[in-house]
Amino acid sequence: MIDRISPRAAEAVVAQLPVPDADAQQHSIKLVTQIRDEIAAAGGQLPFDRYMEQILYAPGLGYYAAGARKFGAAGDFVTSPELSPLFAQCLAFQCSEVFQGVDDGEILEVGAGSGVLAADLLLALEKLDSLPGRYLILDLSPDLQQRQKETIAQRAPHLLDRVEWLAAFPEAGFSGVVIANELLDAMPVHRFRIAGGELLEQFVAWQDDRFVLVWDKPTSPRLEAAVSGLLQQFGPLDDYESEVNLRAAPWLVSLAASMQKGLVLLVDYGHSRAEYYHPTRSRGTLMCHYRHRAHPDPLVYPGLQDITAHVDFTAIAESAQSAGFSVSGYTTQAYFLMGSGLDKLVAASDPDDVTAHMALVQGVKRLTLPTEMGERFKVLGLTKQWDQPISGFAMRDMRERL
Repeated sequence: MIDRISPRAAEAVVAQLPVPDADAQQHSIKLVTQIRDEIAAAGGQLPFDRYMEQILYAPGLGYYAAGARKFGAAGDFVTSPELSPLFAQCLAFQCSEVFQGVDDGEILEVGAGSGVLAADLLLALEKLDSLPGRYLILDLSPDLQQRQKETIAQRAPHLLDRVEWLAAFPEAGFSGVVIANELLDAMPVHRFRIAGGELLEQFVAWQDDRFVLVWDKPTSPRLEAAVSGLLQQFGPLDDYESEVNLRAAPWLVSLAASMQKGLVLLVDYGHSRAEYYHPTRSRGTLMCHYRHRAHPDPLVYPGLQDITAHVDFTAIAESAQSAGFSVSGYTTQAYFLMGSGLDKLVAASDPDDVTAHMALVQGVKRLTLPTEMGERFKVLGLTKQWDQPISGFAMRDMRERL
């Protein structure tokens, strides 16, 4: 069953987006050709998660693997570290707290984006006299690795020698803090539909010289098991579409095997399972981002736009526990930052330095207001061999909602 986005709706999406330049369009055409050939080799259609994986991560062509700027005002979206150094400064307080109970503690940032968080976090830890021996970055994109090196060299050149780039998780024995900011939402997801009591999986096919979305019988046993579990918990659903992330669980298993002691902080936009799969959210959470415009069509400008899905934090917590972690905190970004010393940072600001003080105040608003990032973004804390309180969750711990 073809689930075409109507030509009028597709045209409306494209009309609201800036037109890519000629080089970008040629880049997109190369990726379209590659995916089209894979669809043909697979017998006519690809599961949506594989399409999303290619769109985002195909070597040299995928959104995160190619050279277009993604983060900040000149990119497609802005993350918390780009909004204000306060985000990194609060994380530094939390890292410093953990380092007091970990010998030779290190930091591992997974998916370091532009490198702004790494640079600002190192500078903040230096002020706290709590620098890690190593700051490890796991990012598979050569383009992003180069941008991260340039950013750190520009903002914190004297600390660049502490940074190491990895192609995989560290060997077993890592102790310290793991940070993944807006990583989980970029993991490829399976999409499903329940119609007339039947479970269908979404695929991508090539018809009439364009990609189309197709609903067909599921090919993944894990998807069927996951949706069956949802139906057992929430009862029957009909005319209902959503997503399931089947890749987070093995990712957490690998992370747990690498980590000996410390804290993992997962920061992302998402919900508990009950909120995520509420009947009123009947078309899921998939969203695309291009030049600061958000829209729902994943077939537009392949390789040039980001595709994301909200995080089911209940599923992440359950998978983490199965992997050997303890779930030690869950709260909003606003509460986490306030528990991690945000009030002290604001109090230390000099209101007579009007420009700097106003920038700080604006940063606080963007990071903490419910209408901005304060409530949409959540922080999940996972620990291993750690029984001390975590200040970031002291003001409001919402684990009972998971």
